[in-house]
Amino acid sequence: MAKEGSGSILQFAPLQSSVDEGFWHRLSSLKLNKFGIDDSPIPISGFYAPCSHPQVSNHLTLLAESLLSDSNDESTMPSVIRGNRNRCSVPGILYNTNTMEGFHALDKQGLLKAEAMKIWEDIHSGKAVEDCAVLSRVLLISFADLKKWNFHYWFAFPALALDPPATLVDLRPASQWFTLEEAESVSTACNEWRNSSLTADVPFFLVSIGSDSHAAVRHLKDLEACQRDGQKLLFAFYDACHLPNNPGWPLRNFLALISARWNLKTVRFLCYRENRGFADLNLSLVGEALITVQQGWREQQCVPNAVGWELNKGRKVPRCINLAKSMDPTRLAISAADLNLKLMRWRALPSLNLEILFSLKCLLLGAGTLGCQVARMLMAWGVRRITLLDNGRVAMSNPLRQSLYTLDDCHNGGDFKATAAVRSLQRIFPAVEAEGIVMAIPMPGHPVSSQEEKSVLEDCKRLNDLIDSHDVIFLLTDTRESRWLPTLLCANRNKITITAALGFDSFLVMRHGPGPFNSIPNLKAETEDSLAAGMDNLVLTNTDGQHRLGCYFCNDVVAPTDSTSNRTLDQQCTVTRPGLAPIASALAVELLVGILHHPNGIFAEAEIANSSSGGNFELPLGILPHQIRGSLPHFQQMTLLGHSSNSCTACCSTVVSEYRKRGMQFILQAINHPTYLEDVTGLTELMRSANYFQLDWDDDIEVADDECVEL
Repeated sequence: MAKEGSGSILQFAPLQSSVDEGFWHRLSSLKLNKFGIDDSPIPISGFYAPCSHPQVSNHLTLLAESLLSDSNDESTMPSVIRGNRNRCSVPGILYNTNTMEGFHALDKQGLLKAEAMKIWEDIHSGKAVEDCAVLSRVLLISFADLKKWNFHYWFAFPALALDPPATLVDLRPASQWFTLEEAESVSTACNEWRNSSLTADVPFFLVSIGSDSHAAVRHLKDLEACQRDGQKLLFAFYDACHLPNNPGWPLRNFLALISARWNLKTVRFLCYRENRGFADLNLSLVGEALITVQQGWREQQCVPNAVGWELNKGRKVPRCINLAKSMDPTRLAISAADLNLKLMRWRALPSLNLEILFSLKCLLLGAGTLGCQVARMLMAWGVRRITLLDNGRVAMSNPLRQSLYTLDDCHNGGDFKATAAVRSLQRIFPAVEAEGIVMAIPMPGHPVSSQEEKSVLEDCKRLNDLIDSHDVIFLLTDTRESRWLPTLLCANRNKITITAALGFDSFLVMRHGPGPFNSIPNLKAETEDSLAAGMDNLVLTNTDGQHRLGCYFCNDVVAPTDSTSNRTLDQQCTVTRPGLAPIASALAVELLVGILHHPNGIFAEAEIANSSSGGNFELPLGILPHQIRGSLPHFQQMTLLGHSSNSCTACCSTVVSEYRKRGMQFILQAINHPTYLEDVTGLTELMRSANYFQLDWDDDIEVADDECVEL
């Protein structure tokens, strides 16, 4: 402890930093979602409080609220609530670089001097007297490695260096410097200052003591009034340091203010410290210092030297923290999964709408080769809610081609694919909201007995409810007829529908056009009159007059029938070249993302690659085709267009209106009577007309043959 007249150089205890994990999480979110590659300086606010323990100093802390909020687009400063006695605000700046090399290349001394310059300017302008919080500043440089969750950082607390340094005359506990009456009065006045919401977080102030031992705490701007009264005067500040022989770091800039602003050469100061929220004069210090700066030092254009880089275990090196181990695994998985998508928005795809993808609900009909791949692709695009429907079990031949299954899923007859796929998705990404539905899809051409009708109708209703509760439907089953009912239900509800189908060495990926109704009426509440009015809206065109795009069945001239009976082994299994399913699945998901980002959505007009007549190539994700057909033998891919058919067995106005009139009975009749759909849509009559035309053509040929001469 310094004694009176010791004449030693006044030494200050440096501030110590502390960063809450929430700060790094907020910075990561801002970097990914808002700043991108912009490495402009970021305003921050640090917080500290007076020392409250005789053996532990308080730290200057950065919290989540030290940064801007993610949703704050207008404000350029973090919102700080004043009046909190435990959070004295310290303004500051953050330089977060894009690379580790950029972090090391920063001009650290130049940045420190620039921050010290701000303090010096605030001193000369008088701002530091009006708002003394600006006497302290915090500078932080960092690099955030968001792949590994490593954060490299270095703090500086800019301080103006007196030249020559201040000389310490006296430093002792405040209880030894005041008389008993003065000590009691000072404690009372300081407690009142700290308990007032107007002054609790004002870190620099004056303590004046009258001849009657009465103490008062005042703002710095009241200095002249205190001097006129001839009172004892102490320059007080909140001291985060606990050391008995050294005042804390904020006193440095406080002395610079006192010297430059008021030209005082002898300064008595109070290092205010607390115990359990009340002034502790045994822990607090009172000192006296002599300031003898060189001529011209006080001039505004002569900026003093700056010090303040924080030491790391006694060395001038940055710190590093890794948050991967401390984070919840699920939260870490979400952050890692979203990283690639959010990086897309930095440069390549700024208009990417992740909110749509994150909230999307997708129903995958079929959990086989295509279903497994589509589920993986959807998760890669940020889709979190996936339902898989399948009634098959995992066979020994499946794991090699169907990426969500392993040999363990094949034991004891095999697990249901729908449930095994969900388990696999959750192992891959714990945050996915996946559900498996074990159910067969009722199919036309597969008649059911009267005993089975109730169960089949329940499956139809359940499928309808599933389609109604999802945003996007993928048709990924391995038979043609299993796609008919979902296609009809999607057309009725105007759902985004994507079909992927495989041949041996070719594939088809297509998006279904909107349903024939322009709007979806409330079927439960509609009357016969409203239904009749809805019938008038059955059209083949979109709301903008463009011809409606077709569905998977629009090019057929026969109804879907049983394609599984009386088949050889190679016809029963899905025999395709192994590379085909990943290609088709990826294209199916990319087609969905294109629809979601097109301004017209499901009503978007089809665009064809290399077409001179159409195609908005300025869309961020490129063209949006109707059909994509690929051939592996030629390594070729084509984009095609097919309009809706007024005789389609799945989406034409006749079929949809019949379904709306008769509901499940219509579906049951389509299942049990193979020619019913052809009769309803007019395909039977069309085929009959074609046969008559063929007969006429044959008769003409026969006449010509009669005229021939045999040689």
